[in-house]
Amino acid sequence: MTSSNLSGGSAPLASAGFCAACGAALSAGARFCHRCGTPLGQGLPVVRQPAASGAAAVLPWGVAFVALLALVAMFAGKNFGAAKGSGIDGSANSLPTQAVDGAAGGAPFAQGGGGGAAPNIANLSPSERANRLYTRIMEYAEGGKVDSVAFFAPMAMASHEMLTEPTTDERYHFGRIAEVTNAAPVAIAQADSILAGNPNNLLGLLLAARAARMSGDTAGAKRFDQRLLKALEPELATRLPDYDMHRAEIDRAADEARRPN
Repeated sequence: MTSSNLSGGSAPLASAGFCAACGAALSAGARFCHRCGTPLGQGLPVVRQPAASGAAAVLPWGVAFVALLALVAMFAGKNFGAAKGSGIDGSANSLPTQAVDGAAGGAPFAQGGGGGAAPNIANLSPSERANRLYTRIMEYAEGGKVDSVAFFAPMAMASHEMLTEPTTDERYHFGRIAEVTNAAPVAIAQADSILAGNPNNLLGLLLAARAARMSGDTAGAKRFDQRLLKALEPELATRLPDYDMHRAEIDRAADEARRPN
């Protein structure tokens, strides 16, 4: 071995590279790793991946961003529709409740009674489906849960539109749903249909009065109020089941009609 080799004056054994043991960057002419001391050319090879570029470099960050969005959406979904002043989280109202859906409570629109397994909504008749949705919306409207009313209203309206031969009670339900969702033309149409069958029908008259007020027709509303008061006693004397079911609403409408402007 020559003195030149011992003094290191000869050409370097390797050009700039990386330590095979720890992967540290080596300067040109280095014989040992300055980090771990491994002689050049010894040690287990370290696999070094080339720097990612383009889509490959963006992908990990994109995945993380999507995951973050999913997390935010999950928490936001838990409070969907929870408008300020609402009595309950809007999204929670999509679940069955004993107060609205009966004792079964195993699925939306479950039939009550007996605590048995709830039937599939597809097994309900169109009339049952419409009535169940009406009851749900009225419960929420009376409780001030406007978020839930808005959530279920399109479904309830569609269910009533599917009734081929709606009864007077079902038409009144349709009109009441329209009233609490501020759909005045629908309420007017249902009131007109009821009154076409019986001009003194109390449900038709009170619905017509409310629809007129929704439309800003104060004079028209007053005329329906007067007709309601005139027909009140004779119609109640008929003891129609519809009147018994909605007696509280009829009495409230009569009280409102008696109030001075």
